[in-house]
Amino acid sequence: MTDLKRRSVLAGAAAGAVAFGAAAAAKAAEFGNPDRPPQGAINSSAIANAEPGPQNPQLRDVLPDFANPPATDVGGMAIPWASFNLAHKRIQDGGWAREVTTKAFPISKDIAGVNMRLGPGGVRELHWHQQAEWAIMVSGEVRITTIDSQGRAEVSDVRAGDIWYFPPGLPHSLQGLGSNGGEFVLAFDNGAAGEFNTLMVSEWMAHTPPAILAQNFGVPADKFRNIPLEQLWIYQGAQAGPLAADQAYVASSGGRPDHPFIFRMGAMAPTVRQPGGEVRIVDSRNFPVSKTVAAAMVTLRPGGLREMHWHPDADEWQYFIQGSGAMTVFNSGPAAQTVNFNPGDVGYVEKNLGHYIKNTGSTDLVFLELFKSDHFSEITLSQWLANTPRQLVREHLRVDDATLDVIHKLKDRRDVLA
Repeated sequence: MTDLKRRSVLAGAAAGAVAFGAAAAAKAAEFGNPDRPPQGAINSSAIANAEPGPQNPQLRDVLPDFANPPATDVGGMAIPWASFNLAHKRIQDGGWAREVTTKAFPISKDIAGVNMRLGPGGVRELHWHQQAEWAIMVSGEVRITTIDSQGRAEVSDVRAGDIWYFPPGLPHSLQGLGSNGGEFVLAFDNGAAGEFNTLMVSEWMAHTPPAILAQNFGVPADKFRNIPLEQLWIYQGAQAGPLAADQAYVASSGGRPDHPFIFRMGAMAPTVRQPGGEVRIVDSRNFPVSKTVAAAMVTLRPGGLREMHWHPDADEWQYFIQGSGAMTVFNSGPAAQTVNFNPGDVGYVEKNLGHYIKNTGSTDLVFLELFKSDHFSEITLSQWLANTPRQLVREHLRVDDATLDVIHKLKDRRDVLA
């Protein structure tokens, strides 16, 4: 298993070029086209590969590797791609939300995603979930409120790059701040969970007999006669006051919670920094409250590669924030499928399936990797081969001694893949 403070998780463009050059010589006609019968457009005529039927070019061009897959793709598998750009928005006065769950993305069993925006003063009403909620701010600013099971309150402001985590059952609210509000992405540790099936305080109060409300709060039942009869969900509220005033109001004699519910992920030093990019990893080791979601924020420079690897402990849910990229997922069978990603897209790779991600654009590719786990773990192909006896690698790959020497140098690699 990879120790991410010691080993690489990224490869630069040059690494791919070196590997290709070392192996490309003898059987050029077969290399990169391994299947029988051969697959891919390189084996077909222009007329046979034409698509004269009806087209939706806007959708077709989003996934060019579906329409023209590399010859190394083979077989079939569940599509590892979805997008918030195709998800239906629910819009209310104070903001909006859209979700990607197993209803539209069946492969995503462990993680469901929600994209939400709250305008200035917009409030996501007091509520709680049966699942844990992990979230990252992508723009603007939001105030979060919650309490732990001992009644200790947390009120904090979060900005782009910050994350929060609410364990299952902890009640919370969110409010857009400043002149622009905020936008964020939520992840629940259950792929079937969603934003539209939460437990909300307005609905519970409306569906409780007035006499019970009176007894519970110690005030006349008539005081609750104006309770909303429909959920508020997202509504336009008054602008939030000073953070210090809210924190003083909710301060408990028991102090603050044992662990913060927020983490400044964007401001942390990279866990791994290489010429090909950098990675920031946050899990229960540096964010103790996050017991069921581990995360990595990956930045790939143009031409950079998130090297060939797999995750032995959990499925991987991806959210693409910036740039463009391509990923090939490898399964038994064999099956291999290449898919393209742009901002707002979501990817999913099941546990133990091999994959890589390549920056195919001219700007940085930035994306999240999330796992339903308390820790981040992975195995990389390069480290495996570098730590396998030489003769076994020779027999499996049929490469020359010079290539074996290069692979062996990766055995204790601590620096960058160039």
